[in-house]
Amino acid sequence: MSNLSRLLKESWTLVEEHQDKLASYFYARMFLNNPQLRDLFPVQMDVQRSRLLGAIVTAVQTVDDPEHFEEYLQSLGRDHRKFHVQPEHYEVVGSALMEALRTFAGDQWSIEFDQAWSDAYAVIADKMIAGAEADLSNPPYWHAEVLYHERRSRDIAVMTVKPLQPLEYRAGQYVSVETKYQPRLWRVYSAANAPRKDGSLDFHVRAVGAGWVSSALVRRVRPGDMIRLGAPMGQMTLDRRSTRDIVCVAGGTGLAPIKALIEEMTRANRTRWVHVFFGAKDRDDLYDLACLNRLAARYPWLSVVAATSDDPDFPGEHGNVSDIVARYGPWRDHDFFVSGSPTMVKSTLRTLAEMQVPAIRIKYDAFGDV
Repeated sequence: MSNLSRLLKESWTLVEEHQDKLASYFYARMFLNNPQLRDLFPVQMDVQRSRLLGAIVTAVQTVDDPEHFEEYLQSLGRDHRKFHVQPEHYEVVGSALMEALRTFAGDQWSIEFDQAWSDAYAVIADKMIAGAEADLSNPPYWHAEVLYHERRSRDIAVMTVKPLQPLEYRAGQYVSVETKYQPRLWRVYSAANAPRKDGSLDFHVRAVGAGWVSSALVRRVRPGDMIRLGAPMGQMTLDRRSTRDIVCVAGGTGLAPIKALIEEMTRANRTRWVHVFFGAKDRDDLYDLACLNRLAARYPWLSVVAATSDDPDFPGEHGNVSDIVARYGPWRDHDFFVSGSPTMVKSTLRTLAEMQVPAIRIKYDAFGDV
């Protein structure tokens, strides 16, 4: 670990238990220093409050991984074009961040900590600005028309949208989505298909509690409606150089990027076996199992195992999907893709570590704290 990384992580422990209050203070200082910035954010700040700060902290904690650090920040810079962020805004954000850290760390905050965060944030800002400037040939966001919308269960919908301008992405990546029902409020969803000639994208969406965006996408959006899409992000993509067989572990609508990866494999794969484990609470949440089974019947290299954790009459495997994966192992020589809730991903990563699967062979997405 570098000295900079050590200082950043050591200093973060001073404020970590106060991060909710720190986030509130951070935004308050930012809006006080530049009131015009408030218009870039949604009216509802309850979830957003932790997002920008979380992105900064994530970036800071990857400084010892230069390749991932730069790629993540440039992608983040491209994505933030949808907020109409300008280079001068980064100075305001950095000032608010430093004020918040000094306030909540108190007397334990040192000159060394202050310099480390100042240096790290300067690099973050430079790389994000560079990422945004390198993407000027693309729009800050894409307008897309909803072509198809189907409720698959009590709280899950599958929808197809078509951007009005070409949107280039790779199977396994995700984009942020905004609806007309909650302006400036964005949530991320993985495309559930590999790129198509007509440019359309599929999304699998679960309405989560009182989620403003997810509820609108499941219960209110109809064919003909317009939504907006942010720039594609994420590294859960196929390594075309690898010849190892593949294991995909999906929980609920975490199936979306897995399905996109399978679709990409159907276009070129001839040598790699692909094992898909699809887990959910009950059979209703296995909303796309029929399609997976049709794919498995068509492609001999694909196998599908479905599991439910709370449906004793389901004619398949029973238990948490991470435990089911362990039963079918060993998997030391495979590439892994894991997608689902933070809890499901954590459990699966723990299982794979116990099975001695090298971390470098595991790619995962979980839109939450993992």
